[in-house]
Amino acid sequence: MPVTIYDVAREAKVSMATVSRVINGTAVVKEDTKKRVLEAIAKLGYRPNAVARGLASKRTRTIGVIVPDVSAAFVAEMVRGIEDIANMYDYNILLVNSDAQVDREVSLIGTMWEKQVDGILYMTNVLTSREIDAFEEAQIPVVLCATEDPERRIPSVNIDNYRSGRDAVNFLLQKGCKRIGFITMDEGFSVVADRRLQGAQNRMRGQELHVIRTGRGRYETSLPGIRAYFEEHELDGVVAASDELGLAAIHAVQDMGKSVPDDVKVIAFDNTRLAVMVRPEMTVIAQPMYDFGAVSMRLLTKLLQDEPVDNYTVILQHNIVERAST
Repeated sequence: MPVTIYDVAREAKVSMATVSRVINGTAVVKEDTKKRVLEAIAKLGYRPNAVARGLASKRTRTIGVIVPDVSAAFVAEMVRGIEDIANMYDYNILLVNSDAQVDREVSLIGTMWEKQVDGILYMTNVLTSREIDAFEEAQIPVVLCATEDPERRIPSVNIDNYRSGRDAVNFLLQKGCKRIGFITMDEGFSVVADRRLQGAQNRMRGQELHVIRTGRGRYETSLPGIRAYFEEHELDGVVAASDELGLAAIHAVQDMGKSVPDDVKVIAFDNTRLAVMVRPEMTVIAQPMYDFGAVSMRLLTKLLQDEPVDNYTVILQHNIVERAST
């Protein structure tokens, strides 16, 4: 991975702004601080971007978009919304993939700073203090897309994930399900998935909710564990934290020679194209994926243009789309 200005700042124990001042000579920096920065540059082999340095303090009409997995259907639809609004306001998009790795995410924030993007649209599984620190150092306007900041320090666009978890379980209860499972990622991997689980557990208060953990929530690695759990526990309803996990749940039931929805009813989150490619088609808690991107981009343009902002934490509506899996 290329060395960024953030790496230099961390090595020298200074801010990215201080590194920039040393490189550009735009302000007086204490000699011992300057020495630390230059030593860090030499040690890491950092090569400043001359074009970016020349653009300092100027608008580039470019928005940085950092996402965990650019190939995911959910992300693709969100980015389409971002791009449509960006084009409307004459901004270009710089899209990068972080693989949901904190080190890479923090490094990419530094890269965006170097490239002098006007603002950042950011999506991640869990927002950590390291990313918050990097945003504060970069001093670039940021909006979170489908990402929760529990302390509401950063403007964001999301759904009410806690309520959506309650709604998913409530839907199965109304369908007559009594033994319900919640298939999700490992605890702490995704704050959004954790919030949905909390909502589901609240709705099931006094009743057992079977929690099935699947690591990172990938279909291929999750299917064997889900199937093994189903073989040991007779469930009649399942909530899946994503369409991908919902697909794994349906296949696990079918692998056992049982039927969806006759033996097990399945509802999943997202409403990507996977939901209608599987048979039976999946009932979903539908998220407004395109609107996540479009509304986030519009909120960012307001911040960049100093327009009035009524609400820095935007909650979009989710809804249940009932299909054949329930």
